[in-house]
Amino acid sequence: MSSSEPEHPAGPHSEAEPPAGQAGALPAVAPQLRALRRQASLTLEAAARAAGLSPAHLSRLETGQRQPSLPMLLALARVYGTTVSELLGETVPGRDAVVRAAGMEPTTAGGWTYWQAGAAGRGMQALRVHVPYGSQGDIVRVHPGEEWLHVLRGRLRLRLGDATHRLAPGDSAHFDSLTPHRIAAEDHDGVDLLFVHTLLQSPTAALCLGPTPGDAS
Repeated sequence: MSSSEPEHPAGPHSEAEPPAGQAGALPAVAPQLRALRRQASLTLEAAARAAGLSPAHLSRLETGQRQPSLPMLLALARVYGTTVSELLGETVPGRDAVVRAAGMEPTTAGGWTYWQAGAAGRGMQALRVHVPYGSQGDIVRVHPGEEWLHVLRGRLRLRLGDATHRLAPGDSAHFDSLTPHRIAAEDHDGVDLLFVHTLLQSPTAALCLGPTPGDAS
């Protein structure tokens, strides 16, 4: 493809990435991007259209002339049916697939208690969470990614945008976490959850489980 070919942005991700070699740029992902597109049996044009990019722009990403932004990596990961970690070529040698109950150490953040239920370094984080009654029910969270939760014990009040949902044991919810959301326990004994969320623009340790500076408590 000629370097003089004009680039016509086709979506919201097309102007957010830094040039290749810019300080702070993500690791080179060009070979992985091309390999995953071919593995998904997608043409350059089809993949670009699904990700909201122009074919010229995706070609520049695959040849290393441009570095993708994190929102762009999310879009491409969804198109290729993979994770941001795989797009970046991240692997953790010897990582165990099984997490034993005895190895789950409880941690407290903002009144909630959680246990790691999955391995670090993945594109998602899995947790077992206890939410006490009256804890953080007024804190609204908005962040990139997706969340899935399943109620194990107790009753949960989930506010998504303008709608309020009450979930009982066995109920689940799966939502885009750019939707403003609040989580609170309905019962005085609190509520226990299984909780999975994506880690796209936060360090692995940032769990979005407690009040951040400036949040009301």
